Amino acid sequence: MKLNRPYRILTFATTVLLLVPALFANEIGPDEGREILERIDSLVSYEESDFSAEYTVTQERPGQGQSRTKMTMFRRDRDNRYTILIMEPAADRGKGYVRIGENLWLYDPADQRFTRTSARDRFENTNARNSDFTQSTLAEDYRIVGHEREQLGAYDTDVYELEAVTDDVTYPRMRIWVDQDGLVRKFEDYSLSGQHMRSTAIPRYRRLGDQFVAVQIVIQDELRGREVDGEFRHERTIIAVDKPSLRDVPDMVFTRAYLERVSD
Repeated sequence: MKLNRPYRILTFATTVLLLVPALFANEIGPDEGREILERIDSLVSYEESDFSAEYTVTQERPGQGQSRTKMTMFRRDRDNRYTILIMEPAADRGKGYVRIGENLWLYDPADQRFTRTSARDRFENTNARNSDFTQSTLAEDYRIVGHEREQLGAYDTDVYELEAVTDDVTYPRMRIWVDQDGLVRKFEDYSLSGQHMRSTAIPRYRRLGDQFVAVQIVIQDELRGREVDGEFRHERTIIAVDKPSLRDVPDMVFTRAYLERVSD
C-alpha cells in the first residue's frame, strides 16, 4: 500500500521521537557525573585512616631486561600527604619522596638534598608517574563527557570518557572501565590532542574493611618500546602491592625530617 505524503512525514517524525531517548540515554549530567566519580574515589581513598603498604615496581624494557624497585608507601589522604621510602635496589636505598599538600620533594641521601618534583614526572624512570601513588581524585579533576557499556574480559563495565576541569592533572583526557562494584579495571590516558599515551589494567584488588586496594597494576606505555624479533613490544611497568594496612602512622613519617633521619 502506498502511503500518502502527510502520513509518511508523520511516520518519520514519530520514528525520530522514539529514537531521541535512545540517542541521549547514555548522557550523564554534571551532578550525576560528579556523584559517580565520587563513589569511585571513595572506594580507594582512605579519609578515615592512614594507609601503608610495601610496593614492588618492575620495569620491563623490551630487549633490555627488567629492573626492580622495592619501597614502602605511607599515605594520609585526609591531609593530602604521602611518603615513599625506597628500599631496593641497594644503590637507591634511602631515597624517598614526601608530598605535603601540593608540594612534592625527592630526597637523595647521596648529596643529602631535596629536589622539588612534580606529580606528572616519571617515577624512578618507569612508565608510572608520581601521581599514580596518590589518592584518587577523579571527582575533583575530571567531568564525564561520554558513557557506554562494554564487556571487559569477565567484567560488565561502564566506560566513562573523562575531560579534565583543572590544569593540575597528569593527563587531560581519560577513559575508565568501571565494574559493577564501582572499581576501575582499566584506564586509558590521552593527551589534549587525543594521542593515546598509556593503558593501565588493574586485575586484582584486595578489600580492607569498606575500602579496596589495587594490589596488581599493569601500565603499558603506548609510545615507548622497541622492535624485538620483528615485533614491536611496548614498555611495561608492573606494580605489586603487599601487606596493605589501615593502621595509624606516626605524624613524623609525613615530614622531610623523617626521610633525612631514616636515610642516615
